[in-house]
Amino acid sequence: MRTIVRSVRQFQSVFRRRGYTILTGLSRKQNYLASTCCVYRFSYNGEICRYSYPYIISRALFADAAKVANGEVSKAGPMIEYERRIEAGDLVDGDNCQVGTIRELQRLYDELANSAEVCLVDRYAASEKASRSRWLWSRFIPQSSYSPVKGLYLYGGVGTGKTMLMDLFFDQLPSSWRKKRIHFHDFMLDVHSRLQKHKGVLDPLEVVAGEISDESILLCLDEFMVTDVADALILNRLFGHLFSNGLILVATSNRAPDNLYEGGLQRDLFLPFISTLKERCVVHEIGSSTDYRKMTSAEQGFYFVGKELTGLLKQKFQHLVGEHTAHPQQVEVVMGRTLQVPVGANGCAYFPFEELCDKPLGAADYFGLFKRFHTLALDGVPIFGLHNRTAAYRFVTLVDVMYENKARLMCTAEGTPVELFEKIVTISDAQHKAPRTSSRSRKNDDLDLCVDNELGFAKDRTISRLTEMNSKEYLEQHSAMLS
Repeated sequence: MRTIVRSVRQFQSVFRRRGYTILTGLSRKQNYLASTCCVYRFSYNGEICRYSYPYIISRALFADAAKVANGEVSKAGPMIEYERRIEAGDLVDGDNCQVGTIRELQRLYDELANSAEVCLVDRYAASEKASRSRWLWSRFIPQSSYSPVKGLYLYGGVGTGKTMLMDLFFDQLPSSWRKKRIHFHDFMLDVHSRLQKHKGVLDPLEVVAGEISDESILLCLDEFMVTDVADALILNRLFGHLFSNGLILVATSNRAPDNLYEGGLQRDLFLPFISTLKERCVVHEIGSSTDYRKMTSAEQGFYFVGKELTGLLKQKFQHLVGEHTAHPQQVEVVMGRTLQVPVGANGCAYFPFEELCDKPLGAADYFGLFKRFHTLALDGVPIFGLHNRTAAYRFVTLVDVMYENKARLMCTAEGTPVELFEKIVTISDAQHKAPRTSSRSRKNDDLDLCVDNELGFAKDRTISRLTEMNSKEYLEQHSAMLS
């Protein structure tokens, strides 16, 4: 005890020489902890400054807290920002489905703010050394600490604003919180990379989950979509560990939890994850039928329909490259792998479709590509069907990664975005499109019709994103990002 008191006095003298004051005395510890919660709860209010030293309490904070108590300062959170954007004309008013979703996000925001100390969301609440001690102790005595706050799983149709609303929520959270926002593809790549690093450990998934939850206790995953059997088989154990470590999940998806990985290999091993997900998250559907991506000024971009337009695409590519010399390049991706770029310069890469989507490439390769390049010229996107279903999956993933990285697409294609996927249907669509009757024989079937539930759902998102990526608004945003 004497050592602790002596250390506190030494720290006190240091801070006093710098012109700061620090709370001392064991009797004031509880008041101090309560006050630190107020710092983070009110830190995003317009009238309150952000403190560089989160452990320092000033009179200004207590004055602002009094204002909040007296109703002089508006309540913080995503709802206030949502209403501000509507008033500014940035968002369309009158979408009751979005309003219902933003209320759910506001509820979660309030619960997190009220339980910030219990949930350990603040990275300054406990020292790194204490965190290591807890991790080491847990190796000897297994323990779990589920968060008292449930997460949120948002699902609904394409272009309804799921990602925008989750990002709005994420941006309102205090910067001192242990939070992370990441695309699901990127998240799973990170998980597999960590598993590779911990190869040979008794339970590498537990170690990986420990690392992730130490870094971020609030995880926001965009576009939750399970198509890979390797991902499906580890998700239940991975998130079992994450949730027992107190992780809170916020996710967006086009699929309801019960429809995830529908028809996938060994799905019976995946079903426990669905139960875990529904237990640890409030499930909310955005019932809107409006695709806001299609409300942009379409047909302003570089999407050229036709088989004989390769020359035009190369001309546009050369215009963007400018005075730089385009040449073959090599891009590093995860785990020591590389991706060969046929031609690239000035942030622009040129690929024939076959080189990027007919080869065994995946999200890791595409993420690596767009960490290096901001524009892709893709020549020869075909009509998709049963004969090139694998290429269709890769193209969907490619568009997802481009959209996540706000990249620009120039391409030649055999059809419009809708026409590219006309032969890709879900089981229910196939039955509705051409029901089998006694007078209708199998000869009349479209032999290239691809009946695939996952791809059938994913195509709507891809069509929507391709439409937005070629809009005037998207391209202006891209240009502003480069400048």
